[in-house]
Amino acid sequence: MKITMIGTGYVGLVSGACFADFGHDVVCVDKDAGKIAAIESGRMPIFEPGLDQLVGSNAAAGRLTFTTDLAAGVKGADAIFIAVGTPSRRGDGHADLSYVYAAAREIVGALDGPAVIVTKSTVPVGTGDEVERIARELRPDLDIQCVSNPEFLREGAAIGDFKRPDRVVVGTTGSERAIAVMSQVYRPLNLNQAPLMFTGRRTAELIKYAANAFLATKITFINEMADLCEAVGAEVQDVSRGIGLDNRIGGKFLHAGPGYGGSCFPKDTLALVKTGQDHDAPIRIVETVVQVNDLRKRAMGRKIVKALGGDARGKKVALLGLTFKPNTDDMRDAPSLAIVQALEDAGATIVAYDPEGMEVAAPMMPSVTMASDAYEAADGADALVLVTEWDIFRALDLKRIAAAMAGKALIDLRNIYPLAEAQDAGFTLTRVGASGATA
Repeated sequence: MKITMIGTGYVGLVSGACFADFGHDVVCVDKDAGKIAAIESGRMPIFEPGLDQLVGSNAAAGRLTFTTDLAAGVKGADAIFIAVGTPSRRGDGHADLSYVYAAAREIVGALDGPAVIVTKSTVPVGTGDEVERIARELRPDLDIQCVSNPEFLREGAAIGDFKRPDRVVVGTTGSERAIAVMSQVYRPLNLNQAPLMFTGRRTAELIKYAANAFLATKITFINEMADLCEAVGAEVQDVSRGIGLDNRIGGKFLHAGPGYGGSCFPKDTLALVKTGQDHDAPIRIVETVVQVNDLRKRAMGRKIVKALGGDARGKKVALLGLTFKPNTDDMRDAPSLAIVQALEDAGATIVAYDPEGMEVAAPMMPSVTMASDAYEAADGADALVLVTEWDIFRALDLKRIAAAMAGKALIDLRNIYPLAEAQDAGFTLTRVGASGATA
């Protein structure tokens, strides 16, 4: 099949490369000529493990091509995927759908025959209706089917998620042709026995938001439990394990930390809240999740100041990890942003190291000095803070670090290091959700 992907951002590039790896002929379209040129030369616009090899091998095989010419790209396509950005709209928090609708108009205007237009971007309920209205208005002469096919890709594990998904959700209005086309698009997944779930289009749109909101709620719940553990003298890691072993709950997304960030959870929870308010069906749980998560990030800055004896002025703080999670360079709504701001407000000087995120982070935190590795960051520091749980931070030589530091405060916001190991190196350890918080 010929598949056209509109947008070469995170979702579009990963999806396009994976579809090509399945054997489909894929054309990726983007208005940014510089981005297209970079991808064609092997430079990916995002960091995602294995993506450069996947793109390179399929481009070399002729199954994956790139262009800025949308009209040429959609010609003869069996399915045209819209994978453009839907950021939070400034002012009210709604998803900004201007890029989606602009893409739809341009696609429809370029069509020369029947087509299935698939919204891959994360969009609020009813977006597919508007895409269909645009299609009917501009080209009433063509059989254009509009489908919702939300993505469920985790940054850092996106290729595996695409090829071995828990489920594939396709929302249609019941068109047999659309169902047949989407079944063929995802036929290569039959071997993996991935469930292909057909629903109504509005239902599919809501499934995506509901899934992300539920996961964000699990994270926020265990973070609040961590605060309670600190207050009553319990251990949040044991609480997480104790409830996660219940099959009805499950252990995923029950790791206490500095709060969620990234490209999905912050904007999707906010968009779902706004959708509920607009339809007089407020989602109080999700409203609280958004508020609690926002407050938690800056609270982590106060936790660090407390570990410094309550006064950070003139102190040097070393941060390990800046991205919102490992295996990505994504800094969107990363907890480190609020932590840095809180520490700078308290008068601290900050040095940081992240394996992939420093180039993206530097313009967002211009006063922070970027180090070449964890040991350089820690040199002369009064406190060392583990913010993002990159694998390379899991087995640091704590004795070497402690010897190079001016102070001995270790604030582990991901609960990576056991108390005994930290104490053996000479550190005073502050954890999340631990008895008394500091041990």
